[in-house]
Amino acid sequence: MLVSACQAATPTLVQDPLPTATVQTPTQPATATLAFTSTPAFTATPVPLFFTDEFNTNMDAWLSFQTGGETAPEIGLVSDFLRLDISSPHTWQYFIHNAHIYQDVFISAKFVGTPSGSMGLICRYNNDGWLEFNIAHDGTYNVLFAHWLADGIAEYTPIATDRSEYIHAGTFDYEIGLTCEENHILLHINGKLFRKIDVARFGLTEGSVGVSAASFEETPMIASFDWFKVVESE
Repeated sequence: MLVSACQAATPTLVQDPLPTATVQTPTQPATATLAFTSTPAFTATPVPLFFTDEFNTNMDAWLSFQTGGETAPEIGLVSDFLRLDISSPHTWQYFIHNAHIYQDVFISAKFVGTPSGSMGLICRYNNDGWLEFNIAHDGTYNVLFAHWLADGIAEYTPIATDRSEYIHAGTFDYEIGLTCEENHILLHINGKLFRKIDVARFGLTEGSVGVSAASFEETPMIASFDWFKVVESE
């Protein structure tokens, strides 16, 4: 199943637990407590290749964008959390770390949220597409591949959707992990590896990494990331 999403400006992405329809571009631009730019001004000390961001200083190395929804989420660093308050349904917010390009890498994040919507990880994000692993509030997970059809038009291919004994409906407090290594991705929840998927057919070999959060029908949705970690894949 393929889903196309048309955008009028900078290419953005649209996702749901399983994409089923075209989502219209938001009628108003995203605004937030934090200011993000496409070319962050880094400090004199470069971000190391492998690092942990505990969200207690700034977001200079991050690019953020929104798709879907009528209202922009409120975004801020609150008590050492990256917090999103999403008030409108079907709203997606993405954070891409711009400092480095990775081939083989393991990324992880600790998050908590209201029992609604989804939260996830992104790897190999580049002009050719990206890979995305999401956990939803109903106890399911999915893996998506997306690529650009043209300027501002992305097509989505669901790779996998299922349930796991490590995900519980109504609970939204997890450590989520994603390994992108050669032709495979490996899915982790709370430190446990539970699935390996061949993604060779999608042709992505490198890219940026990041996190995402989304609301579905039920709002408000509050999502908080405690930390985000990038380490060398074993």
